[in-house]
Amino acid sequence: MEMCTVALAGNPNSGKTTLFNSLTGSRHSVGNWPGVTVEKKHGKVKVNKNIEVVDLPGTYSLTAYSMEERIARNYIVEDEVDIVVNVLDATNLERNLFLTLQLIELGKPVILALNMMDEVEKNGEKISIKKLSDELGIPVIGISALTGDGIQNLLDLVLKTYNEKDEYNLKVLTYSEKIESRINELTQEIGKLNLENNRFPNRWLALKLIEDDSEVTEKIKIQIEDEGFIEEKLVEEKYKKIGIIVKDALETKRKFNEFTSSDKIDKILTNKLYGLPIFGLTMYMVFWLTFNIGGIFMDLLDGYIANTVQPGIESFLVSMNTVSWLQSLIIDGIIGGVGGVLMFLPNIIFLFLAISLLEDTGYMARVAFILDKAMKTIGLTGKAFIPMIMGFGCNVPAIIATRTLENEKDRMIAILINPFMSCGARLPVYVLLSTAFFPGNEAIVTFSLYILGFIIAIIMAFIFKKTLFAGEATPFIMELPPYRMPSVKNITLKLWIQVKDYIVKAGSVIFVASVVVWFILGYNFSGAVTINESFGASIGKAVAPIFIPLGFGNWQATLSLLAGVLAKEVVISNMAIIYGLGESVAEAALEGSAGGFLPTLNLAFTQVSAYAFMVFILLYTPCVAVIGTIKRETKSWKWAGFSVMYQLVIAWVVAFIIYRIGMMIF
Repeated sequence: MEMCTVALAGNPNSGKTTLFNSLTGSRHSVGNWPGVTVEKKHGKVKVNKNIEVVDLPGTYSLTAYSMEERIARNYIVEDEVDIVVNVLDATNLERNLFLTLQLIELGKPVILALNMMDEVEKNGEKISIKKLSDELGIPVIGISALTGDGIQNLLDLVLKTYNEKDEYNLKVLTYSEKIESRINELTQEIGKLNLENNRFPNRWLALKLIEDDSEVTEKIKIQIEDEGFIEEKLVEEKYKKIGIIVKDALETKRKFNEFTSSDKIDKILTNKLYGLPIFGLTMYMVFWLTFNIGGIFMDLLDGYIANTVQPGIESFLVSMNTVSWLQSLIIDGIIGGVGGVLMFLPNIIFLFLAISLLEDTGYMARVAFILDKAMKTIGLTGKAFIPMIMGFGCNVPAIIATRTLENEKDRMIAILINPFMSCGARLPVYVLLSTAFFPGNEAIVTFSLYILGFIIAIIMAFIFKKTLFAGEATPFIMELPPYRMPSVKNITLKLWIQVKDYIVKAGSVIFVASVVVWFILGYNFSGAVTINESFGASIGKAVAPIFIPLGFGNWQATLSLLAGVLAKEVVISNMAIIYGLGESVAEAALEGSAGGFLPTLNLAFTQVSAYAFMVFILLYTPCVAVIGTIKRETKSWKWAGFSVMYQLVIAWVVAFIIYRIGMMIF
C-alpha cells in the first residue's frame, strides 16, 4: 500500500507530541514546557492509506540554531516529506505564524492545524479559519489534540491534500520592492549555478541567503550586499504581514495589555524576591510527599514481600525438596535483590507524580526563568536548567535534552554536570539509609542531597566555563507556556513509562546483577564458602581502604558501590543481599534470614558515615547507561571517560569533607 509521510512541525510546546500520540496511539511523554521532544519520533496511522507520522522537535524557525532545531529543519528540508502539518498554538497565533510563513515559502504542501482551539474559546476569542486560510493560501483546521476534537477531520484533510498534491500551487509571499529586487537577483544567480540534486525553490534559497542561514551559505557561495539591513527588513516585514493576518482573522474581547490568569500567577511565582523560596518550599513538599505518603505504601509492599511472597516461595521450595543452593539463589539472590529494589516503587511513583504535576502545570518553565540570573553568574542561562530538572527523573533523557541549547560549549557543560542531578534510581538508597538513620527527618535529609547535587553542578559549571569551555554567555530566550490544568491521561502516561522502566530494570538488570552478587558472595575458587571468604568479600576488601577516610571503609559498602556503576538500583539489591545474610549463603537460606536488613545496617554505618555514603552515591561515577549516552552525545569516549574520573574525584573529596566535619560536630 502506498505510504504518505506527514511531518508534524511547530513551535516548542505547541502540542505536537500530544497530537502524535492521538494519531498513532503511541505513548510518548508530553509536557507543558519547551524541549520535551528532542528527537524525531515515527508512528503509523492506517486508514484507507498508510500514513507515517513523524513528530519533530519544536522549532521557532527554519533557520536552525540548536541541535533540536537542526533535526527538525533538516528533516523537513532534506527528507521526502509529502505533507507538513504545522501544529500551531492557537492561543499564541501571532508568535507561531512566523514558522508558518517559512514553511509556506519552502514550497511543500502545508496544512495548518490550529491546536488548543478549546482554550481559545475559553479565553473569549474566536479565530476565522476561512479568513486565515484565504490569507495564507493553505488548508487550515481547528483541533484540540488533548480532547481529540477535530483529529478525524485532520486525517481526512491530510488524505485529500495528498491525493491532490500534484495540483498544489506554491503560495508566493511578496515583500517590499527593495527586498523583492534582491530576492530576484539572488534567484537568478542561484539559477546560473546549476546546483545538483537541488529539490528546493530557488526563491526559498534566496530568502535563506538573506537570512544568513549558515548551512545554505556554505553550499551557495554568493556575496550578500547590505546583509544585516536586508535581513532585518525581511523579518520586520514578515511580522508586519503576520500582524495584518491576525488582526483580520482573530476576534478578541480581551483589552490591550489586559493581564491573563497566567500573568497574575506569575506576579507571585516569578517574583525576584520570593520566587526562589517558593520553589525551595515546593521541592521540599515534593520530598515530604514522597516519604510520608509514599512511605506508607512502601511499608505495605515491603511487608507483603517479606511476610507473604518470600515465605510462600520458600515453603514451596522446601516442599519440592529443592537443593539448598537453589533455595538460596531464589530466596536470597533473586527475591532479596529484586524485592529489595521493588519495595521502593511507591516512593518512586510519588516522586514522579509530583514532578510531572509541576511540569504539566507550566511551573517548571517558570523555575528556569527564576534561575536565569543565578545561572548567568556562571556563564549559562536559565534554559540550561531544564535538562538539570529532567535529571531528577533520569539522567539519560536529560542529557539528550541538552540538544535544546544553541551554544555547543554550554551544551558540553550541561552534559558534564547533569549526572550530579540526583536521578530516581538513587532515591531508594536515600529512602533506605535515611529511614534507618534519620527517622522522622527523611524528607529533610533527602532534600539536602538534591540541593547539594545542584550546588556541586553549579560550581563545576562555573569552573568549566572559566577553563575548558570558556566563552560568552548565550542570551536567554524562552517561551513561558500558560498555566494549564494537568491532563490525567498525560500524567498517567508519564507515570506508566517511569514505573514500567523501573519494573523492567528490576526484572532484567537487577535480576542478573542479583544472581551475580549472590554467586560472588557465596563462592570462591574452592567452591561454596562463608560470605567473608567469598569472591565478593575479596574484591570489596581490596578496594575498601580507599573509603576508610570517608567513614565507610568496609567491604560490604565498597562492593555495593562497585555494583552501582551498572545501575544505581543495584546498590540496594546488593545491600539487601549482603546485609540480609548470615554466616554463609546456604545457612541464610535455611534460616530464612533474608529481608529485614535495616537493623544490621547499624553495625556498618553511623549517622555521619551513612550521610557521607549517600553523598558519595549522589556524586560518584554515573551508571553505564549514562556513560554511554555521554559518549553518544559528545561523540567521544574521551569525554565519557573524563566524566567517570572527575565525578569519582569530586565524590571522594566532598564525602571526605562532610564526614570529617560531621565527626567534629557530632
